[in-house]
Amino acid sequence: MPEADKEGERYQAGVPQAAPGFFLKGCHQLDWGMKNRLARTFNPASGRTVMLAIDHGYFQGPTSGLERIDLSILPLLPQCDALFCTRGVLRSMVPADSLKPMVLRASGGPSILREELSDEQIAMDMDDAVRLNAAGVGIQVFIGGEFETQSVHNMTRLVDQGIRAGIPTLGVTAVGKNMTRDARYFRLATRICAELGAHFVKTYYVEEGFETVTASCPVPIVMAGGKKLPERDALTMAYRAVSEGAAGVDMGRNIFQSDAPVAMIRAVGAVVHQLMKPEQAYDLYQTLRRDEQRGRRVAV
Repeated sequence: MPEADKEGERYQAGVPQAAPGFFLKGCHQLDWGMKNRLARTFNPASGRTVMLAIDHGYFQGPTSGLERIDLSILPLLPQCDALFCTRGVLRSMVPADSLKPMVLRASGGPSILREELSDEQIAMDMDDAVRLNAAGVGIQVFIGGEFETQSVHNMTRLVDQGIRAGIPTLGVTAVGKNMTRDARYFRLATRICAELGAHFVKTYYVEEGFETVTASCPVPIVMAGGKKLPERDALTMAYRAVSEGAAGVDMGRNIFQSDAPVAMIRAVGAVVHQLMKPEQAYDLYQTLRRDEQRGRRVAV
């Protein structure tokens, strides 16, 4: 994999990328509709977003925490900046009077029962995203996977369709079961997504070199929450990610599988938008958790 002569030294992570006239890097020359949708997804005051990812069912079915979206997820809507979901869930579960921006999962194919997950296709039409007033569409890109080229072409076709409709595309860097998760890989995967037209990119956090991933990607990166972690660890990961250049997070299991999901998403929001330190955010979570659990007892 090609690299600079002195790895890390040429990324200049401490030098922000200029974005004259708009608050998100790499997006200042987009059409008005694109920028308007991105300004709904990302908070213009902080320049960051807390996206709530609940699209897991498109290949996992009713995974833990998503058995009853009406009971587990709808109470979280007021606390997120955007919801990342499927069109089926949006139509069947999300109230039409919700003002939250919706980013729609646009790829699908194999289920969790299949060994090879990279054989995905575009699974919705952009006209439907327009009908649903989507703020964006998201698609998996399997760099290094068996169906890498197919997934890249899926993304570029979606980008073209989105540009015609004024809807931004989120490139999601998918990691296979046996693939290395390090900064070198994510620099490659995120850069390919951006180079081929993704307007923002979702990727995983790595403890070493994440700032080089965000610095070398010319469009905003949101951090994927990944597997469920202890709340303190998840808040620490979110803090490190935004401190190292991420434009927010797209968390799912670390929120809806928490013992106190409302408390957790509020604590994550404090980290992302206020850069609250992890220890303070965990204390906030504990306080809100007690209030949340007390409210449940009163309701019962």
